[in-house]
Amino acid sequence: MKTLEMTGKATARIIEADAPTPEHGEVLIQTARSAICGSEMKTYRGAGLAGGNGGHEAVGNVIELGDGVTGLALSQRVGVSAVFGCGQCAECARGRYTWCKSATSRSRMHAEQFVIHARCCSPLPDDLPWEPATLLTGDGLGVPWHTAKKIDRADIETIVVMGLGPIGLGNVLLQAHLGRRVIGVDIVDYRVDFARQLGADVSIKADDTLIDRLMDLTDGDGADVVIDCAGQRASVANSFLAVRRGGTVVFNGESNEELLAPSRDFNRREIWAVGCWYYFMSEVPEMIQLWRDGLNVTRMITHRFPLAEAPAAFELFDRGSTGKVLLRP
Repeated sequence: MKTLEMTGKATARIIEADAPTPEHGEVLIQTARSAICGSEMKTYRGAGLAGGNGGHEAVGNVIELGDGVTGLALSQRVGVSAVFGCGQCAECARGRYTWCKSATSRSRMHAEQFVIHARCCSPLPDDLPWEPATLLTGDGLGVPWHTAKKIDRADIETIVVMGLGPIGLGNVLLQAHLGRRVIGVDIVDYRVDFARQLGADVSIKADDTLIDRLMDLTDGDGADVVIDCAGQRASVANSFLAVRRGGTVVFNGESNEELLAPSRDFNRREIWAVGCWYYFMSEVPEMIQLWRDGLNVTRMITHRFPLAEAPAAFELFDRGSTGKVLLRP
């Protein structure tokens, strides 16, 4: 089969590899679509991944069942979660794999076929096309919806989204759909412009005047909620500067830096801070219902490439010149 190999230093290539074999409790998926996520850029730009890739958002058909698999059938259409738990604890029983103490993840989904644990598969309704399904069962809408549920309060009117990569754009689309006033912020012109197309009331390019402009847009008070989707030192600092007293900062962006000071960032202004990672399997039906209710998630997709052209897709994504990018075998 063909698969993408991240060869490191912002390079990739298509290679031939043996199809993986599902072990106990696993299934083999024939990939219909996979999506590029911003979190893959660290591996892509860095050391790469010998023989594979960081792809972790995909949909497809079950073509082989490992021993012990029940509840799935051959040819069944499924979306997959890249995160799965032990399957035995109370959190797993609630579909909250990310809260399982033994949670782990899988990747290598930019390929003609991939293996995933059966309990990570969400059967897809026949009327749900592959493209929206890819976003509804992956990070594209999963993280924004998981975030939206954490800030589901009637008093929230204005939301600033810091960082307009795919997760940030998903937050823009969803929060605008939910009736909030959304202000998008990024350093890349393409994504600043695209956020307006997805429903941002205002979308601005970050510079030294950013906080002054955000204060002007919020009558000097700051936003009710700021969602940091970049995880950079500047975006985190600006998120706390841009939120109102008693407001909420949500972290979607990944960072291992020590960036916060309790007195400055929390205590003196009584700020709420919320961590939000991935989504719960139990939330997939809710996201499918959002699509049925009119949320057009495919508006986030700006580019589609055959798997054979995945290296070019990654190069374009890495320049910030895309929204969500889909690959198809």
